[in-house]
Parts: sequence; C-alpha cells; structure tokens
Amino acid sequence: MYIAALVKLAYLAGALAIVWGLKFLSSPATARKGNILASIGMGLAILTAILEPLEGSYSNYHWIGISLIIGTLIGWYKAKTVQMTEMPQLVSLFNGLGGASAMVLALIEFSKTGESTLGIGAGVILISTLIIGSVSFTGSVLAYLKLDGKVDDKKVTFRGHNMVNNVFTVVILAVSAWCLLAGEGQYMMFGWILLVLSLIYGFSFVAPIGGADMPVVISLLNSLTGISAATAGVLFDNQIMLVGGILVGASGTILTILMCNAMNRSLWNVIVGNFGGSAAGGQAVTGTYKEVTASDLAIQLYYAQRVIIVPGYGLAVSQAQKLCQELDAQLAKNNVEVFYAIHPVAGRMPGHMNVLLAEANVSYDKLLTLEDANEKFKGTNVSIIVGANDVVNPAAKTDPSSPIYGMPILEVLDSDAVVVLKRSMKPGYAGIENPLFFMDKTRMLFGDAKDSLTKLVQEVKSVAG
Repeated sequence: MYIAALVKLAYLAGALAIVWGLKFLSSPATARKGNILASIGMGLAILTAILEPLEGSYSNYHWIGISLIIGTLIGWYKAKTVQMTEMPQLVSLFNGLGGASAMVLALIEFSKTGESTLGIGAGVILISTLIIGSVSFTGSVLAYLKLDGKVDDKKVTFRGHNMVNNVFTVVILAVSAWCLLAGEGQYMMFGWILLVLSLIYGFSFVAPIGGADMPVVISLLNSLTGISAATAGVLFDNQIMLVGGILVGASGTILTILMCNAMNRSLWNVIVGNFGGSAAGGQAVTGTYKEVTASDLAIQLYYAQRVIIVPGYGLAVSQAQKLCQELDAQLAKNNVEVFYAIHPVAGRMPGHMNVLLAEANVSYDKLLTLEDANEKFKGTNVSIIVGANDVVNPAAKTDPSSPIYGMPILEVLDSDAVVVLKRSMKPGYAGIENPLFFMDKTRMLFGDAKDSLTKLVQEVKSVAG
C-alpha cells in the first residue's frame, strides 16, 4: 500500500517537473533551466515506470537495462556531436523515434487480443495509437531526409498527390471501422494492414510539403507524437505517459498554430499548398544590385547609433553566430546599439535562430520578436541580413501572385540602410525571388557569411584603432 502511494507521488513529482520545465521553456532566459528540469522529471517518470509493476515476473529487467544503456549512449553522443546546422534533422529523427515507440506498443497490444473481443472504446484507443504513431514515425523520417538534403521534393511528389493523400485517409478510416466490427481472432490481421497503410501515409503526407514549411511540419509531427504517447498512456493505464503525451501534444499544437499565424496561413493551406516546393509563382524580379565592401560597411556600422542583425538559415550553414556576437561586442565599444530580429519561421525549426545565438552567448534581451523588431527598424541606421531571404522579402506585401503573399515579414526597409550578406543572387530555400536585393537602400556583400563577418570584424577593429 505504501509502495503504491510512493509510486503515485513519484509520478506526480515527475509530471510537475515536466510542466514547470515547459513553463521555463517559454523564455530564452530560462529555457536551459527548463530543459534540465523537464529532463529530470522525465528521468523520474522512466525510473518509476520501471519499478511500478509491484507484482509478477521481473525476468525482463535485463532487457530494459540494456535498452536504456544503448539508447542513452546513442542519444548522448548525438546531442554532443550534432552541428547547429543539423539540429532540425536531429529533432525530427528523435521525434520520429517517439512515434515509433507508440507504434510498437500498439502493435504488441494487437498481438495480445487473441480470441478476445475488442471493445469499441479500447479499440479506438488502440487503433489511434497505431495510426498516429506510424504516421509520426515515417513523416518525421522523411522530414529528416528533406532537411538533410537527401531527398528532393520533386522526386517524392507527383501531380494529384494531395488527392492520393485524401484517398489514403478514407481507406485508413474504413479499415479502422472494419477492424472495430471484426470478430475474435481477426484483430492482428487488421493491425498489420493498418500499420502498412499508416507507414505509407506518413511518408506521403509529408512528401508534398515544401521546405519553407518545415518549421510548421516539425511542430505538427511533434504534436502527433505527443498525442500517440497520450493514447498509449490510456492504453496502458499509465498516468505519467498520459500527462506527458498531452503536454507534448498540446504544446506542439499551440506551436503549430503560432507558426501558421507567423506566415498568415491556415494549417490546411500549409498541408496542401506546397509552399516552398517550387519557385513557381510571383512576379519576375529585375534590376541592378549594388555592392558594398567590408571596409565601407565597417565605417558605416562603427558610426551608427543602432544596428539590427537579421539571422537566417545561412547563418547556421556558415556557423557564423559567434562572429555576429564578436561584431556586436566591437560595436558596443563605440556605444552602438545592436539587436537581433528573429522571425518565428526563420531557419528550419521553431526557435532555430534562438538556439544558434544562445550558443554564441548573445544576451537574451537583444533578441527581438517580429513585432518588436518592426518597431525598432524605425530609427535603425543599418540592418544586416545574414542568410535570411523569405522572411524579409517585400513581395509578401506587394505581390499578390507570390506564394508568400500575406506573410508578415521583418520590415528591414524601414531602416536607413540594408546590407545583405549572401553567397550569390540565387533565391532562398523557398525558391522565391527577392526584390529587396535590387532596391535603392540595399547593398550586397557577397561571400560565405563566416568569411564576410570575419573581414567585417577586422575592419571594425581597424576603424576603432
């Protein structure tokens, strides 16, 4: 009796730690603390779940121990060695493994049905766990492959792809209903059919979604994994799995909605719109761009009053975040205000730019949200765009035919001058031309962002004497 009470108290403590950790994750200043606290809560939950069976056989503990050791070593190694450019891929892969776990648990439960009759309530939970876990698994794997450049969008889609996805949805629902009405001894067969259909659908579901929508896709798949964990918690009558799954599912859903709002698009439009899948759409962009040298830009920055840096995925690719912080520190010596404008969908996953800048020890109070940044641009002397493209593209406001029309952008043109650090004039990840590059206020500094910022820092030091 006392041991059972301690188990429930341990679950409660674990759940509270996870909830409190999520609360801390809402702010960059406390995110690290929140991550540690939530990890402790999850560790306590895992330990309690292992010890919870107070009666019965304990012959499988060596398998559990071996699995925990292998999983911990792999996870620790990947987390320590992953490059910042690969962080979205790692998140997608880990998320997919969570869905796979729920999928396997559901399949095991299907195998236990035997000659028993599956009730409607239990059947719905079991089928939902299998379907959602499977979709999350293969969808996350494809998201990983896309982000890692191993899969080309055009090679996994075809004309009418969304119609095929709709057919898959109807077929999966029909087979699920058939499974619930099936007689004893037939459930395992339907389990295998649903498994295959759901695995294919997960892949097909993510296939037509373009690269620029990956932050939304990652949030959505994260939500699905949480939901599958919650249904598995109901399946096994495990409170902490239920609570943890609900928290992950709810937070992923909220984040998905926030990402959609940041692009001024509905989730349905993201799923079927194929934004970023091709460069089609939008007016042709012509004009003459103007270049600036690192020396001239250094003088302009050193004698400015306020500078705003706009980071994008190119910053992650070039690993130039620490040079941004070094430039920041050099300008601060001349009392230049430096801020960082963070668009919600910049990078390849939610919070990608925040993670990069935190690694470079950039002060949290210098990070501006979309709304705050757009206020700060008025009165800013120079805006420096490092590897960002679509989130500063004025076509979102001026070109109704553009795929990004209506998306809120960072209003860099409100500043006195704009400098774009870019390798070439090629369009960004969404494949959309950017008229900003040809405007009177804009100057281009070509080259790898890391090399360009290195030269810029050296030139600023020379100006400072």
